[in-house]
Order: sequence, then structure tokens, then C-alpha cells
Amino acid sequence: MFSSSMRSFPSQTEPETRVETETDQEIYRRFANSVVSLPRSDGLSHLQLYRHHQGWHGSQMCIAGTMAADACFTARPSDIVVATLPKSGTTWIKSLLFATVHRREHPADATDVHPFSSFGPHECIKFLEYQVYTGKTILPDDVDELPDPRLFATHVPSVALPAAVVASGCKVVYMCRDPKDTMVSLWHFVNKLRVKEGLEPLSVEIAAELFCDGLSAFGPYWDHVLGYWRAHLAHPEQVLFLRYEEVWKDPPAHVRRLATFVGLPFDVDEEENGVVDAIVKLCSFEHMGGLEVTKSGKTEFVVGAVENSSFFRRGGVGDWANYLSPESARRIDAITKTKFKGTGLNF
Repeated sequence: MFSSSMRSFPSQTEPETRVETETDQEIYRRFANSVVSLPRSDGLSHLQLYRHHQGWHGSQMCIAGTMAADACFTARPSDIVVATLPKSGTTWIKSLLFATVHRREHPADATDVHPFSSFGPHECIKFLEYQVYTGKTILPDDVDELPDPRLFATHVPSVALPAAVVASGCKVVYMCRDPKDTMVSLWHFVNKLRVKEGLEPLSVEIAAELFCDGLSAFGPYWDHVLGYWRAHLAHPEQVLFLRYEEVWKDPPAHVRRLATFVGLPFDVDEEENGVVDAIVKLCSFEHMGGLEVTKSGKTEFVVGAVENSSFFRRGGVGDWANYLSPESARRIDAITKTKFKGTGLNF
């Protein structure tokens, strides 16, 4: 399991707890009420950010969900949790993981009947804090009834993972992305939501300033990445650390790596029959972006329904150069160099 330093908060040494007689909904309401007094700020978001423990969370409801998951979630050693910052390849890694884990009951080459033809990746692997522990749609019975291995997702930093995830020894798959590309992708996504809410879009320069100041959902970026990097170094058997750029460069190799990490390596027959390549093709931008469920479907989150198409944008590696000024790029690079110095991590 993670060392205690990976889990403890500066202001909280014990996980969130529940009163024995409380229902899950009552727990959520209690946490939601306690969040009201937390520091808040505008940021690189369409919602106000709330400061909790070691970072800014995406909304008041999200923090309540994080706290409720900490108090209520019962993890199993066989669980697999995808962890990312927003716009770091979340949709892609969810797709690859789901298709890999369920490749036998849902063959990747049977595209017409694959779950992806009816459900988006965020419905196939749900966020604990955004979709499972939400107060109005808490699903403890459904969660308990899911077959092994259960797949979940989270955007929270490593120190805010549910205590049960850490204690159970279950697998955590973390994906990060170059900070400049992460910032630009987040800026595009946030502005779509801001326009939808009738808010003024943010300029890319203002967005970059907010990002550098750590004022983005689950930021600061550098603290989030370093938390999981250190957890990976300490416990590589429990935490897989992936970089978007490396997966993008050689998807088949990383699908194999992913399968081995979760204890489901490809056998000789699967290799000979092209199963790995079929998974890569199934989860490609070209295929997933062209599905009707992507073009016209929506996914429900505690903060509201989001169009599935919003999660798909063709922004390749290095796309930041098309948007960021040299000054903004240099500032992000300087922070990255300082924060990651001596850690063995660099971009």
C-alpha cells in the first residue's frame, strides 16, 4: 500500500468517517454543508473552485463527493482506479482500460455491439466524486454488485484518494500529460462550458496565468503529478504511471503494459489474432469520435450533463505551440523545471 505520507493531509491525519446510523445521502449532505465555509476562488473553470487540503477542487459538490467517497467507499484488492488531471488523456485511458479488461466478453473487433456503441467512456468507468458519491445518485448497492475487477476513476490528488483505495492495495493507473498541452486542452474545454453557462470565455493568456497560479480544477498541476509520481516510485506494483506522449507514440506497447499491470496479460493466441491492435483501433479518436453516442449523447455528472462530444478534441502532442505565447510557455516551463528538479520527472 502507499506509505502514510502519500495519504495524509496537512490538516487531516485521519480519513473521513461516518456515524454508524447515517445513510449515504445524510453523509453527503453533512459534508456538503461543511464545504460552504472553505476558501473559494474563480479560476480556469466554469465553476468556482474550492480549496480543500492540498489543492483546488472542481466545485463544492465535487469536494462533498470526495469526502463521501472517503467515508463510504469499500475498495477491493481487485479494483482498478484510473487517476488523472482533467484533460490529460482521461477519456482515452478509460477507453483503453475498459476495452482491455473486458476484451473477452466484449471483443474489440465486434464494434457494432461493443458497449462503446451505446455508452461513452465516462459512463463505462465512472468518477467516484462526480458520478458515484453525489448525494442524489449514490449507488452503494450497485457498486457492491459490480463483478471483479471493478473499474472506477478519479481526478483527486493522491493525498485525497479514499482511504480504502490505499489500504486495499488495489491498482491505480495514472496518466499525465505535458503541462502546456494540458493547459491548452483544459482551456478549450472550460470555454465550451463557460459559453454554455452564459459566461465570458477566458483568453488563453488569462487561462495560462490561472494555471500557473494553481487555480485549475484539482490543481496545482505540478503537485498532482508529483504526488502520483512519488507513489509510483514507492509502490510500482500498485501505481502505474503513464505519460500521454509516450502512449500516443506507441499505443500497442502501452496496451500490453496496461494489461500486464492489471494482471490480464495478452496470451499467444490473442497476440496472433491481433487483439491488441483491435483495442487500439477501437479506442482511437477516429473511431470513438465518429460514434453516434459521442456526437449526440450526454453524460450525467453531479455538476450537470455534459455533451460527450466535448470530451473529444483533436489536439496532438505539442498543440500548445498553436496557442500559447512564448512568454506563457516559458513561465510554465520554468515552474515545471523548478517543481520537478531532482525528482527524476521531466517534460
